[in-house]
Amino acid sequence: MTYEQKNYDHLIGMAGFSETMLKNHFTLYGGYVKNVNMVLESLKTFKPNSPEWNELKRRFGWEWNGMKMHEFYFGNLSKEIQQANPESKLYNDIVAQWGNYEAWLEDFKATGLIRGIGWVVLAKDRDTGFLMNLWIGEHDEGHLCNQDIILVMDIWEHAYATDYGINKAGYIKSFFDGINWKEVEMRGDK
Repeated sequence: MTYEQKNYDHLIGMAGFSETMLKNHFTLYGGYVKNVNMVLESLKTFKPNSPEWNELKRRFGWEWNGMKMHEFYFGNLSKEIQQANPESKLYNDIVAQWGNYEAWLEDFKATGLIRGIGWVVLAKDRDTGFLMNLWIGEHDEGHLCNQDIILVMDIWEHAYATDYGINKAGYIKSFFDGINWKEVEMRGDK
């Protein structure tokens, strides 16, 4: 199987995200897609459990998760300003768990301000429906088992430094202004 890079050009013009930053980010995402395909093809050329095959197997998780996390991230962004729908199942689940939407929002944003690179993810446990805001450092580390990914915010410098420098809080505000709540609620209402 060969993976195709998805086109997210419809996000160009999004408030708070320059065209340069978005295009650079799309190019970086394209590198993950390319590397997923290269690793899959290269695995065919080495004998299983050879040193080369083993290292490619280890590398695959990094490239795959880099590709998929970017697809979740770009997929939950929109140029149209939207608000979370208080009538949605996800919104009501957030309120039931955190007490109110604002408490969840404060926790998610605070997680985004943790020093370092990574991702902030709202995830739901498939067995219990328990929601949690997760910090995922590296693409292939920090993912919890049996979770559905609902909302993803990229906290690697490439996602904000071009436009915001070290002002991560400014980026987080623009990120929340650009959330595609319809997509996020669809993920969370499963």
